[in-house]
Amino acid sequence: MEILNAGLLMADPGKATHDLVKLDGKDLLIGQKKYLLSSFPGIYVIGAGKATFPIAKALDTILGNRITDGIVTCKDGQEGELENILLRLASHPIPDEKGMAASEEILALAGKTGPGDLVFSCITGGSSALMPLPVPEITLEDKKKANKLLLTCGANIIEINSVRKHLSRIKGGRLAQAVHPEALLINITVSDVIGDPLDYITDPTVPDTSSFEDAKKTMDKYELWDQMPLSVSSYLRNPPLDRETPKSLDSHRIENHIIVPGDAACLGAETKAKELGYRTMILSTMFEGESRELGRTFGFIAKEILLNSRPLNTPCAFIGGGETIVTIQNGKQAGSGGPNQEFAIGAALEIKELGNIVVAGLDTDGTDGPTTYAGGISDETSVSRGLQTGIDLFSSLQKHDAANALTSMGDILITGNTGTNVNDLKIMLIREKEI
Repeated sequence: MEILNAGLLMADPGKATHDLVKLDGKDLLIGQKKYLLSSFPGIYVIGAGKATFPIAKALDTILGNRITDGIVTCKDGQEGELENILLRLASHPIPDEKGMAASEEILALAGKTGPGDLVFSCITGGSSALMPLPVPEITLEDKKKANKLLLTCGANIIEINSVRKHLSRIKGGRLAQAVHPEALLINITVSDVIGDPLDYITDPTVPDTSSFEDAKKTMDKYELWDQMPLSVSSYLRNPPLDRETPKSLDSHRIENHIIVPGDAACLGAETKAKELGYRTMILSTMFEGESRELGRTFGFIAKEILLNSRPLNTPCAFIGGGETIVTIQNGKQAGSGGPNQEFAIGAALEIKELGNIVVAGLDTDGTDGPTTYAGGISDETSVSRGLQTGIDLFSSLQKHDAANALTSMGDILITGNTGTNVNDLKIMLIREKEI
């Protein structure tokens, strides 16, 4: 628990914003640049995402009533208040009407900016659902169906967003286009995407590197054409010629600041594990693919440690990060769960009876998949403890019902909204090398 909490602490966007933006008398410092506050006719704050509130709160604290206007959309359940910025709440991961209405407000506010204005954009992970504004040819209901299919088809976030950006009036650089080109747009963001690619982190306010052709490739690869609502498939097959997302915004003044990189939680976890006396290894911060299979891989590493004392001697800690997935076959009934919960159970099936091992998977925003849980934890006793209470963990995985299994066993992780949203955190601790 101490290591997991240290990972979250390292990924605190509120603290990072205070480190980036400071007042110095009549000057405003943003990173290494200094601006005269009085030179800005207006100061605006816009944004959406699961890690957006702490950034907006920090800007609210720093700038106070100097903020001319602002609107941010956060996930339902977000606690806290903003004094000089309007706070809107909406649904995630499936978008809703509240998010759509807030997106209209944000786009309209961007259109009110003028020459010389300062615009802070705090868009973070989760904005794809929290900032829904579909093209006129597609209804919000059809956008919801499309989003759900994309999240369960096995596609990675790059592939998913190549489709979502091309169904939107605000994503893929469209929001930046609405900001006056002579305003200064400052992007402050937190990365939840492997490799920290800007147009997949804060995509409404930077040029888009994907195209309609990329969206079509995703539809082809995962055989989604016939599963999607007809309006979505028809639009992507024959998009209007003027609807491609902007590949350049050189006419705009834009500065980008990734204040918390995607691997921040892994780095924080590693530091704490060392403090606690563990030999540490970050296996990768770029894990993708099926979560349950990554859990098994961690289990195989545990066997290697205990049998052959490699690649580390005990006590040791193995740390991983990335964005793994759960693939639900078309038409298959699923229970409740998420990638990090399936990771924990996948590991449990391999480490049973080994001894002195604990494995945990944590979604750093506090919501793993479409659940209210942050992830799961398991050890060498998980399989046997489950059977004693009538729970077959293998069967739970097959049914994609990890949440009910882990909750019944007391092995679910709960954090509530954490205020951050970097890549997932996976850890495995091994105390001794006895079998």
